Amino acid sequence: MEYRRLGKAGVQVSALSLGSWVTFGQQISDDVAAELMTTAYDKGVNFFDNAEAYASGRSETVMGNILRKKDWPRDTFLVSSKVFWGGERPNQEGLSRKHVMEACHKALKRLQVDYLDLYFCHRPDPKTPIEETTRAMSDLIHQGKVLYWGTSEWSAQEITQAHAVARECHLVPPTMEQPMYNLFGRFRVEKEYARLYSEYGLGTTIWSPLASGLLTGKHKGGPQEGTRATLKDYDWLKDQIAREAKDKAEKVEQLAKLARETGLSLAVFSIAWCLKNPNVSTVILGASKTEQLTENLQAIEAQAKLTPDVLKRVDEIVGD
Repeated sequence: MEYRRLGKAGVQVSALSLGSWVTFGQQISDDVAAELMTTAYDKGVNFFDNAEAYASGRSETVMGNILRKKDWPRDTFLVSSKVFWGGERPNQEGLSRKHVMEACHKALKRLQVDYLDLYFCHRPDPKTPIEETTRAMSDLIHQGKVLYWGTSEWSAQEITQAHAVARECHLVPPTMEQPMYNLFGRFRVEKEYARLYSEYGLGTTIWSPLASGLLTGKHKGGPQEGTRATLKDYDWLKDQIAREAKDKAEKVEQLAKLARETGLSLAVFSIAWCLKNPNVSTVILGASKTEQLTENLQAIEAQAKLTPDVLKRVDEIVGD
């Protein structure tokens, strides 16, 4: 495994990490979840990503039970939660001080840990002043309940505002952002955030490196049965994949051909491509099967096959 600093922070995260969106507490059994976490940990993964919204909290409960049973030394892994969608009643969602604090306490209880290594604002909240959210996150850090706080899918302007508030009010600024990043979604990480890496030392924990499965090649004819796109309540994802599978069919085929030339599966190739970006701290993998996770973890070694010439050909296919 390769380890990278989380932006300018001293903490080190494994270049590949394991996420639980859709899978834990919903798509897979608890036993399979335990197998996935054990496989990842044994391969050197030290970061496990979660959120209050995943399976309405069940994902954190499943992960917490596994962490308790495994009893891994606390200094050998990092665990995260995200706050925004906690329920349908007033004060059960958003980034108010009340919800940020209460969501953190609930996450700690479900995950059965004394502190969260990383705590993300899952989306920006236009109804809550950024100062209120920044102060709440900073207070959680001072209380020892959170080590690093960050954002997810915030604009560069919003992240900049949070830093300005933190500087003016002597608060702890955000350390990291969790954006979507893959061969078909590059602008935000590569262009919009460009100055944030040098100016603030922003770390990134990127998600969807396979573009919801498009970059595995399995959705060439549309959403495949048995995948997350065909689960109940994920019609929006099914429609998105159906649309993009048609629009990007030719590019997927060209990328698959290039991956075969380098001796890699399209999935491993696509994950390795994300890792080649020096501003990516860690790539969050999702998996429903141990074999799938084991294959995708090969992306660490696969980076060596993505030479400057190969990367140039990628840009010619997808655009830079």
